[in-house]
Amino acid sequence: MSVKNVNDRMLFGLKVKQLRARKNLSFSELSGQTGISVSYLNEIEKGKKYPKKDKVSSLAQALGVTVDHLVSDDYDEHIAPVAELLQSNFLNELPLDLFGIELSKVVEIIASAPARVGAFISTLLELSRNYSLREENFYFGALRSYLELHNNYFEEIEQEVLSFQKAYQLPEERPFPEITLRKLLEEEHGYTIEEEGLDQYPELDTLRGVFLPKQKKLLLSKHLTPIQRSFQYGKELAFAWMKMKERAYTSSLLKTKSFEEVLNHSRAIYFSVVLHIPQDAIIKDLRAFFQLKSWNALDFQRIMNKYDATPEMFYHRLTNILPQFFGIKKLFFLRFVHDIKRDQFEIDRELHLNHRHQPHGTGLAEHYCRRWIALSILNDLKEEQAAGKTSELSIGVQLSKYYANEDQYLVLTMARPDYPSPNRNVSVSIGMLLNANLKKQIKFLDSPVIEQRIVHTTCERCPLLDCKERAASPTIIKRREKLNKIETKLNDLIEQ
Repeated sequence: MSVKNVNDRMLFGLKVKQLRARKNLSFSELSGQTGISVSYLNEIEKGKKYPKKDKVSSLAQALGVTVDHLVSDDYDEHIAPVAELLQSNFLNELPLDLFGIELSKVVEIIASAPARVGAFISTLLELSRNYSLREENFYFGALRSYLELHNNYFEEIEQEVLSFQKAYQLPEERPFPEITLRKLLEEEHGYTIEEEGLDQYPELDTLRGVFLPKQKKLLLSKHLTPIQRSFQYGKELAFAWMKMKERAYTSSLLKTKSFEEVLNHSRAIYFSVVLHIPQDAIIKDLRAFFQLKSWNALDFQRIMNKYDATPEMFYHRLTNILPQFFGIKKLFFLRFVHDIKRDQFEIDRELHLNHRHQPHGTGLAEHYCRRWIALSILNDLKEEQAAGKTSELSIGVQLSKYYANEDQYLVLTMARPDYPSPNRNVSVSIGMLLNANLKKQIKFLDSPVIEQRIVHTTCERCPLLDCKERAASPTIIKRREKLNKIETKLNDLIEQ
């Protein structure tokens, strides 16, 4: 049955239930007046069944309304928010099945208390409008939850890559020459590739690539490095090999049409990362690295360079491997973008495994703690660039202890210029919660070269008044203090 019919059944059932309640009719009484069994009436109200015309006519007569009113799209204030949600098709776009949730169960919940659920839905829709949230915000949120639910490890994609390598007899050695994957696209899948194809479209200068499906043509930015081109080839091969039809045609998601598009984009990225950084090899390299007695940034960089990977590719692979094969399940990944001209920092990608760690992104106009290595390394990179230095990659490490709780993280960070975007730098960080397992796995935790710092969330919420890196006044702390004084004085007065 179509999605539209599912919505029709549910809204019809809600209207019947509401009209029955207004007339104070029990199921038995309505059954007696209509000749429809109690069990069938129950299924109608739950949105599982839609009656035939003769039964609709009987229901309308018993409920004191016309047939046209009963089957119309005219809903009162209690059902209208539910109708708005369903008619937007948003509920049907949510990947409920990925989380083991049946749409019919959601229907039953809404049908059981439409007024309350409607009020709740109205609140969500109003919040989304007030904060300019679009459908893609929900899609990306659902994707993050899905990745976190699986510890960002997907055995089926790992196996797809192995099957792909076997089918095309690809060598085990890495890195691939980029021409290897390019030829597969051209010769096996009929692609035409233009390495400077985006040059004639200045409006698209922030994109790395655009795929034109009718022409099967891949247009790339001339600013891409060989590994960036190779990574784009890997994504296109993923779409073709895994037969993912619903997809975005840009290298990064701009405006999404459905959750399936967002999910397939993520799967293509995963495929390309695995293709460039094989599982067995990276596990072996990380085991050796973690056994070192002292931290050395060059040792960390050598692993990434072995696969000729970008920092994003390398860190993506770490989030796959560390939870699954090292038991390091409490970790976060963050990518910060530093707009140099405005001197603003923004989190544009994040992942939290096991629970929501600090730091994390916020939609509030607050200033992230400048003590975080992810930000301080970007400030250092900006100063180097201002001094005329051309550092392509900076690497940092920090033991970050959060003020007012015992959480402490080992944070490994890399920063670089954001190609092809001018006047922007980016940093990627992976933070691992310091616990017994981490101490067992990583031998260089006590290395004296690792800086330890007390950090917080945002400057507005931080009580560390002597912080030299503070970027904004602790306005929220001051507001709380003022409210506490008011509350204390009120309690004193009441006790008198």
